[in-house]
Amino acid sequence: MKVSLSWLKEYIPVDLEPSVIAEKLTMAGLEVDAVEERYDYLNHVVVARVDAVKKHPNADKLSVCTVDAGGEQQIQIVCGAPNVREGMFVPCALPGAVLPGDVKIKKGKLRGEVSQGMLCSAAELRLNSDASGIMDLDGEFVTGIPLAQALNVSDTVFEIDLTPNRPDCLSYIGVAREVRAFMEPKQPLRLPDFTLANDKIGNESIHEYATVQIKDPDLCPRYSAGLLLDVTIKPSPFWLQQRLESIGLTPINNVVDITNFVMMETGQPLHAFDFDEVAKGQIIIRRAGSDTDFTTLDSKDHTLEPDMLMICDGERPVALAGVMGGENSEISDDTTRVLVESAYFNPVSIRKTAKKTGIATDASHRFERGGDPDGTVKALKRAVSLMAQLCDATIARDIIDEYPNKAVPLEIDVNTDRLNIRLGTDLDADAIHEILSSVGFEVEKTHAAQLKVGVPFFRVDVTRPEDLSEEVARLWGYNNIKTRYPLVPAEGRPLDPKILLREKLRQIMIGFSFFEAINYNFIHEKFCDNLNLRGDDQRRRVETILNPISDQMSVLRTSMIPGLLETMKRNISQQTISLKVFEIGKIFYATQKGFLPEEHEMMAGLMTGNRSVQSWHSKKSDVDFFDLKGVAEGLLGAFKVKNPVFEPVVDDTCPYFKTGYTALVKSGDHLIGTLGRIDDKVLKNFGLKQAAFVFDFSLKSILEVLPDVVEAEPLPRFPSVSRDITIIVDRSVMVGAILKQLDLISQRETLIERVFLFDAFEGHPLAEDKKSLSFRVIYRSANKTLTEKNIKKLHTKISTAVLDQFDGDLPE
Repeated sequence: MKVSLSWLKEYIPVDLEPSVIAEKLTMAGLEVDAVEERYDYLNHVVVARVDAVKKHPNADKLSVCTVDAGGEQQIQIVCGAPNVREGMFVPCALPGAVLPGDVKIKKGKLRGEVSQGMLCSAAELRLNSDASGIMDLDGEFVTGIPLAQALNVSDTVFEIDLTPNRPDCLSYIGVAREVRAFMEPKQPLRLPDFTLANDKIGNESIHEYATVQIKDPDLCPRYSAGLLLDVTIKPSPFWLQQRLESIGLTPINNVVDITNFVMMETGQPLHAFDFDEVAKGQIIIRRAGSDTDFTTLDSKDHTLEPDMLMICDGERPVALAGVMGGENSEISDDTTRVLVESAYFNPVSIRKTAKKTGIATDASHRFERGGDPDGTVKALKRAVSLMAQLCDATIARDIIDEYPNKAVPLEIDVNTDRLNIRLGTDLDADAIHEILSSVGFEVEKTHAAQLKVGVPFFRVDVTRPEDLSEEVARLWGYNNIKTRYPLVPAEGRPLDPKILLREKLRQIMIGFSFFEAINYNFIHEKFCDNLNLRGDDQRRRVETILNPISDQMSVLRTSMIPGLLETMKRNISQQTISLKVFEIGKIFYATQKGFLPEEHEMMAGLMTGNRSVQSWHSKKSDVDFFDLKGVAEGLLGAFKVKNPVFEPVVDDTCPYFKTGYTALVKSGDHLIGTLGRIDDKVLKNFGLKQAAFVFDFSLKSILEVLPDVVEAEPLPRFPSVSRDITIIVDRSVMVGAILKQLDLISQRETLIERVFLFDAFEGHPLAEDKKSLSFRVIYRSANKTLTEKNIKKLHTKISTAVLDQFDGDLPE
């Protein structure tokens, strides 16, 4: 919204500096994006004196003038004005100046004579409409000074960025109302005359010519119309053209210019019909229905939809309601009768029509934000009276005002004590009364701390006491509200365990050299097939998105693995073949239709590529299943999870993992998650060839297996002693089972500190169905240094128990 200061002063006598006005408007919520000087182009137009005039040797109607423009030397300018004479002071546009209409002044030759500028008329400078000759400046002037300074010509234009909830400020009266609120002392608004010009009203009534019928009052609650007869279409007077040009609007003719002028003045869009083109004199407001095509004023054809609101005559549509008029009823030079429309339309309807047709006009911009249903008649009378004066027209007696759905005034009860608590202020009821009254609210004090506030129809953004609190805050001044800290205890409540868990997980995984990935919760609907999931797998319970961003994001994910595989694919495409990433997020399982899906928080990780960064001191070595298992063990160990167990998966619970490379991770009876190597077919489905190892854990399960208390032990005072056990067992025997048995023994024997596998071997000279496993047992006493004698018997007992339990043999 552009606002000319000189035009604004027609409604409020403001004498503040433009910079102050801009600052106060911004602090009041009307952000001023730019402040421009409308007459900046006059800075390159100076006052000059004509010292000599002679006839142009090659043209009868041109003169060659010697001009003093304030420089060291006089300049020569060729001029065609009949009133040029020696000694007169005139405006002189020097080379480089750009005049209205994008006229660029350059040094050149006219009919063989050098011309170093241009002597200007008032019309060429848009100072008035006189184009009969160059502008003759009365009085004595110093040559060379800018014309704007010499004539004291200035007009500041503010560009205000309004939020969509303030359509009341899409008018000069609305902005003037806001300016009045911060002026001291308060000045009354100078509103225009909203009555019909009595001396222009004829004897014939509008009801003799026109009728209005609203068939869809839900989309058009109010429609007002006025009629002018004997209209003369011609250019608007200079003052009206100036007003419109000051804010970037192009003058067209007196009728159209007046509709634009009144719209900018009051905020109420208007439309003028050539009444001779309105069939049967009927105006019918209805939905488009069966009408399919319509040509607007810009000669563009539009396809109508049945719910679009149209203005129709007795035979056809003549306007897209609230958006743009039709080519079939536009004002032309031959128009003699004009029907003026001033209406209030449903904002949602206008918004939809404007979006579907791709038309954005000043009218639709205002209608779709909500207007003032109480202002239609005022704006209509203002426009009709101006047209009668400027078009030499006669006003048909009476107006038509169809108002089937009358707006109900809104009153809000405000408790000033609560308002002050909400804002942190200590304003009394009288101060709040004055603040709200300054911007048009009708305020009545009912009790010492109680106000009844009548909300004007043009304030569509105010519907509750909190809105009025905001009004008081912005008008009182946010800077005037002192900072106060709440009187609450300094102690904070403990963080949710899930928040602490997420943070610690991130720290641990980053310590393992993993990078965190953040993927969308939305994925492609084919991910279930890409993972080879069974038909009855619960991960096929996907929740479909009604309005997806794209077909690649059409369902909510039920697994985080597809996202990590897509991340791997993107990195490999960028030549990053070694990758360690993890993600913490949610998966979703669909429930009943119309109900929210189940949400489960998970953490998943992926490893692929080389085990370490290639360099001169390390050989290339690919990550494998045991690298991932080590990460999982380290992660659970950091949380002090007791006795995590990795059980092989023998069924198709995880069909996306390769057979023989899949494990369930448990602690006691709790299933924490799974890990394994991605199956080659699944990799192919995701466009991958390189081996990938993935784990996914449930955060809920991790929380359940966390120990309630972590016990600390003193550092050992005596050294440890280690002994090894090597046994040969069937390949089908699980290392985890042996370790579990050893752990049970260590719980009974206090000298055993730790047991772990340090070597595994398969192949010659062992039989094909055999493997060799080597375990190291660490012994330590809290009371003394152990000797061979102390542990020999115990070590033999352990070895025998393992051999018997798993039908093993000692190596030869």
